[in-house]
Amino acid sequence: MTARPRHRKPRPGWWVPALLIMAAIWWLSSQSQTPGPALRHPFDWIAHALAYLALAYSLGRATASWAAAFLIAVWFGAFDEVHQAFVPGRDAGITDWLFDLLGALIGVKLAVRKSSVQSKSEDGSSVADLSEGTR
Repeated sequence: MTARPRHRKPRPGWWVPALLIMAAIWWLSSQSQTPGPALRHPFDWIAHALAYLALAYSLGRATASWAAAFLIAVWFGAFDEVHQAFVPGRDAGITDWLFDLLGALIGVKLAVRKSSVQSKSEDGSSVADLSEGTR
């Protein structure tokens, strides 16, 4: 069976959640102390990964480009870590950024997977065709 090219269409409506997530991340990192109970390791790293998973997923759906979504999310994470270095009571951390990167990678993979599943089902392919394409 020949592989069909994947044609993903950007979905501009997905920019809304992406920008809201970016605003929430920026706002939270601008606080000397985040609202609610303090997260200790490893829970703060899990929070980083989940936030950037959601961001990269939204960006992946908005741009229809895994590379663009990943780069935007990773650069935003790096920029935010530098920003935190200037917030009293906060510090920048390479480990935090690595968990941002991990979450972004997973989010992009999920967005791309969802896009390819939807595009294949829209063109009439069966679920069996999907599993054959991964071999």
